[in-house]
Amino acid sequence: MTLLSVDNAREQILAALQPVTTTRLALDRVAGRVLAEEIRADSDFPHFDNSSMDGFALRAIDTASGQTLRVVADIAAGSASLPTLGAGEAARIMTGAPLPPGADAVLPVEETDFTSREAGSPAPKQVTIHRAVRPRENVRPRGMDLRKGATVLQSGHRLRAQDLGLLAMLGVANVNVYQRPRVALLSSGDELVPVDQPLTPGKIHDSNSYALAAQIESCGAEVLRLGAARDEREAVQGLLDRAVEESADTIITSAGVSVGAFDFVKEVVESNGKLNFWKVNMRPGKPLAFGEYRKVPFIGLPGNPVSAFVTFEVFARSALEKLAGESPRPRARRSVVLAEAVESDGRESYLRAVVDPATNLAQLTGHQGSGNLFSLVQANALLILPAGVKSRPAGEAVDAWLF
Repeated sequence: MTLLSVDNAREQILAALQPVTTTRLALDRVAGRVLAEEIRADSDFPHFDNSSMDGFALRAIDTASGQTLRVVADIAAGSASLPTLGAGEAARIMTGAPLPPGADAVLPVEETDFTSREAGSPAPKQVTIHRAVRPRENVRPRGMDLRKGATVLQSGHRLRAQDLGLLAMLGVANVNVYQRPRVALLSSGDELVPVDQPLTPGKIHDSNSYALAAQIESCGAEVLRLGAARDEREAVQGLLDRAVEESADTIITSAGVSVGAFDFVKEVVESNGKLNFWKVNMRPGKPLAFGEYRKVPFIGLPGNPVSAFVTFEVFARSALEKLAGESPRPRARRSVVLAEAVESDGRESYLRAVVDPATNLAQLTGHQGSGNLFSLVQANALLILPAGVKSRPAGEAVDAWLF
């Protein structure tokens, strides 16, 4: 079978997926969710002219240096009853409080002769100003931040803390969001032992289920942990059937999709669905499969820990973004300089490295075997060598993904 390019494989995966269903939730329950509607401002914001600092609201025309003004009001944030200022009058005003009619500027309190600034101090009867001000100085006018009808957030945007704050500020109490994709995760292999059990000869701990679950959760998805299947058709099919029965939106497996005598995942999936492809021209991670099992999208990752991690980042992360309602974006690349010569076998390669932020030099973190998870722990970047490239000398620039 001809190896697919990385770009072609990614395009096929994304083309086959559709976002999950939506739900309407209260604002305090949508952090990290993906918005499923466009939000527009239903009024100007700020809603009224207000002071940007503590000081005195006044008429700019009255502020020749040394002028003394009569203080006729004390305006706190939230005040509703406001006097109209006339010639020679001022009002003490707090940050965020509405500007009274007649005033067109605010003079900071520290630029007056009023020195009683502790909490609870009463407003003075009069105040002497120390400098002239311009009209609109220290005033936040109505509509300065947003105009009524302006688009605030687009559908497909993942909601962050600042987004929730703005929605609350605009009085948006409930929003339509996409459900969290439900991802069934399983490993396969007779050699796998739960992390809390001792190893016996020939056995290894199941590391992929922990690393991949963390990667899935970092996408905002929910993980359905199915454990590890024995190298038997019935065991593999039993866990895949459970994924369907528990309404998984997609299934992600590690191992079992290569051509080994005990790799049953590929066979079971093909018997109960289809595989669109199962080999990709990349290193690490050639045995990557994509298709569907009983109409549930299926992504089969390699079993070696580094291969599983890298193929998740290259393919599964963007797939989960699309399921969650986001528009998958190309991952940002940065040009770095090789501190040493690097080699590959001609497949598109993702090499573990440390990039020094001061010098922008990249150094490999040891050998690049797909079982060397420690080298991935040490790395802060993946260097990317395009397909067809077998070596690059020291001093040459290459693209990198920074963690």
